[in-house]
Amino acid sequence: MTCDRDRAAVLLYVSSGSRASELLGVTPGDIDWAKQLIWVITKGTDDREPVPASAQALTILAAYLDHIGLPPAEEPVLRTRRGPDRPLTYWAMRRVIQRANERLGTNWTLHDLRHTAATRMANDLNLNLAQVRAIMRHTDLATTGRYLNARVEDLFDALQAHYNRPRVQRTFAAGYDPDDVKAVFGA
Repeated sequence: MTCDRDRAAVLLYVSSGSRASELLGVTPGDIDWAKQLIWVITKGTDDREPVPASAQALTILAAYLDHIGLPPAEEPVLRTRRGPDRPLTYWAMRRVIQRANERLGTNWTLHDLRHTAATRMANDLNLNLAQVRAIMRHTDLATTGRYLNARVEDLFDALQAHYNRPRVQRTFAAGYDPDDVKAVFGA
């Protein structure tokens, strides 16, 4: 990302899990700096809902807004960089991601940033699935459950711990003949 606007947008997408259109509609009044929340209009409704955002994303957003100045209260904070001052459109933000893809040799989409946020949250041991569902604003818990993924690194570490634990030694209550135990349970 070559400017604070683009860095802030990507960080907000990845940390909040907001949908593309939701984040593009955030106005100055929709940002609660103290609580690290942004308020978005949720897909398919006119409901304004709070969504947590990372401190890093809000810091970069603040630097961007400090540089360009606050837009009018009812106008979105993400603005075009060229031509007349106007809100950034979905297609312009999509082009920002395409330019990043060209530089990095990747093929991300704006929706991939939401998937990244959901996957990170769903696999964080400090968040439960119901909390992730609420943050992502999914109507169905099964939708959120799709983001539970076992990472190869985690599986490797868990298996190594399993193999390195001392084996449990079987013991039997006193009074049993060891030969009888061996005949019944094997060696």
